[in-house]
Amino acid sequence: MTKKILMVLTSHSTINDQATGLWLEEYAAPYVTFVKHGFDVTVTSIEGGQVPLDPNSLPDEEKFEWQEAQSKLSNTEKLSDKHISGFDTVFIPGGHGTVFDFPENEMLKRLLQEHAEDGTILASVCHGPSAFVNVTYKDGTPLVQGKKVTAFTDEEEREMQLDDAVPFLLESELKARGGKFVRGDKWSDYSVHDGQLITGQNPMSSQSTADKVVEALRD
Repeated sequence: MTKKILMVLTSHSTINDQATGLWLEEYAAPYVTFVKHGFDVTVTSIEGGQVPLDPNSLPDEEKFEWQEAQSKLSNTEKLSDKHISGFDTVFIPGGHGTVFDFPENEMLKRLLQEHAEDGTILASVCHGPSAFVNVTYKDGTPLVQGKKVTAFTDEEEREMQLDDAVPFLLESELKARGGKFVRGDKWSDYSVHDGQLITGQNPMSSQSTADKVVEALRD
């Protein structure tokens, strides 16, 4: 049976009146990896339609291997009830847009809870784990409680000078929910797999996070 992967992207486009949104590599590199391994990938976003891209994430030279992934961003499916089951992995790329429209989105929270209860692999990178902070199992246990997780660190956020622009610091928030936050050096590739959760620290961790998903689906 072909493995099915649901990718959920941000629809939020501004931070401090500056353009933001999805960080391209965190979506494109995993997308290419999943397609290469023959997985069936469904690309959705919170609002559907065009997905905003953080202009800082655009490569200096267009990457040919990302063309198919980028073409999907012009008209994404809106996240809905039909996505609540039937996937082997939910993969959530980051970008600063995610901290604004992921944590309180009721559809996303419900979808993640249902997939968590089903034992689905839930994977995310950089700011994407902002989707996890308000998700619980049906008994009220936070999704990340007692699990090793990583994400964009508070130190990295401060170096970006955006710690006052975001609604919360993601590392601190995951710790507050009982997550066992682990990390590598700032701006270095670091990802971790614990149970059904696979998380990556920053854009440099996009590929290793995707690779861990592939490994998990092949076990």
